[in-house]
Formats: sequence, structure tokens, C-alpha cells
Amino acid sequence: MIDAGGTVVALDREFAVVRMDETGCGRCQEEGGCGGNNIGRMFCGAPRTFRVLNPGMAIVGQRVRVAVPEGAVRRSALAAYGFPLLALFAGAIGGSALAGEGGAIVGALACLLASWLGLWRTRLRQTRDDRFQPFIRS
Repeated sequence: MIDAGGTVVALDREFAVVRMDETGCGRCQEEGGCGGNNIGRMFCGAPRTFRVLNPGMAIVGQRVRVAVPEGAVRRSALAAYGFPLLALFAGAIGGSALAGEGGAIVGALACLLASWLGLWRTRLRQTRDDRFQPFIRS
């Protein structure tokens, strides 16, 4: 289970809007630290807020820990990056075998578009599935 701290800033029925604290391993300023948190701040200066399940009925202003179910991040990353990349290569190889270079381009674009549509459909389905939803743990 991955979790991070934040503060509840608004409530929306069974959900809470949580402004997340700065995250990272805590070694950004140390020698050997990756500095990933600093890079994230450079590209995203606005506070990060997320709408998460609120089973414990936290109130506005309360400090909370937000958890993401085990494996949800890995599955999401694989689906968002791996599946379109695999579809792109499969379409290019298949199109190339059928119609040369032009077929490779058309096949790659067609399979990439199909993978994006599949991801969109999967996102809609998983939005309603509590197994993939971040939630307030404490």
C-alpha cells in the first residue's frame, strides 16, 4: 500500500478533496538523492489536490493519510505506457508486412488510436471500481 499525507480542503458526498503534502523519499537535498521532488515542483507549482474516497468521514482541515491500493499504480503505469507502445510496434510491424513503409505508418497510427480508446474505456470502468480508488486511510 502506498500512502502520503495531506489535508482535507473540501467534502463532496462520500469523497474528500485532499491537498497533498510534498512527497518523495526525503533525500532530494542529500548527496545521491535523485532530486525528483524538485523537478516535479518546477513543472507543477500549483498545490496538488485529489478527490479521494472518504470512508472515515474526515472533516475539512483534518490531516489525513491517503492510500493507493497495492498494485494499482503498477497496473496503471503498465496500461498507460506499455499497452500503447506495444500496440504502436505491433501496428507498425503488421502494416509493414502488408504494405511496406506506408502500411507501417498507417498500422502504427491505427493501433495507437485503438489503444488510446481502450485506455479511455478502461479508465471509465475503473473509475467505478473501489479496488482502484485512492482512499483516506487515517
